[in-house]
Amino acid sequence: MTLIVAARYAAMCLLVLAWSVTALAGPTPTDDQSQAASEVAESLQYGHYADVEINDDWSKRAFKRLLDVLDDQRAYLLQRDVDSFSDLETTLDDALKSGDLNRVYAFYSHYQDRLEARLQWLVKRVDQGIDYDYTSNERLALDREDSSWAGSEDSLDDLWNKRLENAALTLSLSDQSPGEIQKTLHDRYTNQLNRVRQTNAEDVLVLLMAAVTGTVDPHTEYFSPQQSESFDIQMRLSLEGIGALLQSDGEYVKVSSLVPGGPADKAGVLQPADRIVAVGQDENGDMVNVVGMRLDEVVDLIRGPKGSTVRLDVIPAKAVDVTRTHTVRITRDTVKLEDQAAHSRVEEIQRDGAMHKIGVITVPAFYVDFDAWQAGESDYRSTTRDVAKEIDKLKAQQVEGIVLDLRNDGGGALQEANSMIGLFIDRGPTVQVRDAQGRINLYGDTDAGVAYDGPIAVLVNRLSASASEIFAGAIQDYGRGLIVGSRTFGKGTVQTLSDLSHGQIKLTRAKFYRISGESTQHRGVEPDILYPSLIDPDEIGESALDNALPWDRVRPVQYRLYGEPWRYLEGLQDRHEQRIANDPDFVYLEKQAQLSKRLRDQQTSISLNKDQRQREMDAQESEQLALENQRRRALGQEPLDNWTDAREDHDSAGDTDDKDAKGSDAGSENDEAAEADDGKPIDRAELQETSQILLDYVQLKSNG
Repeated sequence: MTLIVAARYAAMCLLVLAWSVTALAGPTPTDDQSQAASEVAESLQYGHYADVEINDDWSKRAFKRLLDVLDDQRAYLLQRDVDSFSDLETTLDDALKSGDLNRVYAFYSHYQDRLEARLQWLVKRVDQGIDYDYTSNERLALDREDSSWAGSEDSLDDLWNKRLENAALTLSLSDQSPGEIQKTLHDRYTNQLNRVRQTNAEDVLVLLMAAVTGTVDPHTEYFSPQQSESFDIQMRLSLEGIGALLQSDGEYVKVSSLVPGGPADKAGVLQPADRIVAVGQDENGDMVNVVGMRLDEVVDLIRGPKGSTVRLDVIPAKAVDVTRTHTVRITRDTVKLEDQAAHSRVEEIQRDGAMHKIGVITVPAFYVDFDAWQAGESDYRSTTRDVAKEIDKLKAQQVEGIVLDLRNDGGGALQEANSMIGLFIDRGPTVQVRDAQGRINLYGDTDAGVAYDGPIAVLVNRLSASASEIFAGAIQDYGRGLIVGSRTFGKGTVQTLSDLSHGQIKLTRAKFYRISGESTQHRGVEPDILYPSLIDPDEIGESALDNALPWDRVRPVQYRLYGEPWRYLEGLQDRHEQRIANDPDFVYLEKQAQLSKRLRDQQTSISLNKDQRQREMDAQESEQLALENQRRRALGQEPLDNWTDAREDHDSAGDTDDKDAKGSDAGSENDEAAEADDGKPIDRAELQETSQILLDYVQLKSNG
């Protein structure tokens, strides 16, 4: 061995030793965590609905998934870091099954070193002073998920210089002074650094398990003991929050859906796909930046005592420029059963010199008072029972048809979907459930008679999921009524929660199938009459989730047809299009959906030049404002001066538009809930048009 070779060998040994010391200094797996990993592997192989094989092919996918979980924007790790641990591509399966997680934890420790070093670099740069003049012509890519790993520290330094300049520019555009910008960024990166340094072995296990279960399907999850406790609290609703379901989206926490009747839903200030960037307590508490924070930590910040206020700084779902945020205030509360209760109203439609009545029943969730039911109480509340009562009220008012509004209904109790279908059919199958062994259980309505045999329409949207899709699919298959709205979520899988020796696992065990044999999974339910949607299907829905189980079909079952709505679809579509061609809200809805998609497709990077950024923002907002004011002028309303007022206007209850369809309370006990259905112009327009479509259906059928 020459002196040069010996020197290189010694240097290599020192590097390896340095990594080893770092790894040893970082979190190491406990026996409980190793055992939990083995049990997760066994659960996936022998308990999951899909045919899961934990082998080398799976290991490659899991390692890639782990990289995405840790560094999906390719901002911390270098190519040589990934190469140094590439053995995990073929050994991660063995590590999981045996419970030997030392190599995986060593990889995490190395990643954490990179993360801490970068945050220290950012704090140092910020403390040197923010002196950008924002006159460069450079742009920053918004999404680097498909980018290659950087080959050198210099490359990542260039990226982070741009990111830092963008962070400063964003605050500058929010009218912060250089001193305020420096303090804001110092606090942001220092807080992130402190959180990273608090990472423990349990945190590493959760990240690893997120990668492991995420390779199989998006609804299979591992819960640590702490997360299990949090999940139980959420199910019992014993700790107050805002009633929003959240999910991780890269460095952000995103609103996936709102709990019907919850504080956020009632306040009307949050929307699905909104991203939360900061959380503040009460009116004067400091806003804590949550970009890059773990999901469970963000949830802990949002929860709090009933009656207290939480402030959220959010990037609106419809925002094209992610630098534009606004602050919303929500009062924490519990979600009560009565807040989710079905309620009804009557839509009055003036047509051909006559007044027609269409009933509307809003079903926010498929619920049942399990405690009262199990206690043997005869008058326990449930969706089916409440809907039956509302049907009686509407029949008493001699409505010509009933619209069932399932928009934003994320599902709930399967038994309630099954029994509610029975209100509209006289016995018959409702849904098929297939397990991992291929066995199919058939659910159905066994009660003779119906609560309502008149014409019905089911109004759905992208947030109608699970039990809602079972109901809508059955009504469509039976020919019992029309399905109207936008394609549903596509959640057609069943999960069960099982205890492990350390934590719990939520495992996908079965899939739903319609009586026609088609799955609701991934594709959802396709409406007969389709409405445009402002919800981006690439952001919200089963098809937007990584590794979602595919759509498929099983054999159909025998069932009778109650009608043939498809015979009238051409005439219904023609009448619908003629009406909405001059309806200001529907014209807005169609054009806004097209505009939002075009702007999203165009906005792949943002300028670091302040004047250019401002011009781009002004141009985008000008288009959106022009579209909104076109709608307002057509409705005889005052135009807005700026786009930032438009969202507040859409989120707040407005005056009833002077159209051909008007609503009145049908005597529901929940008057406020019935009135809330009129709150948002677009929501109201969809409901009124669905009532018009149902009346068309009634008249076309009567004419033969």
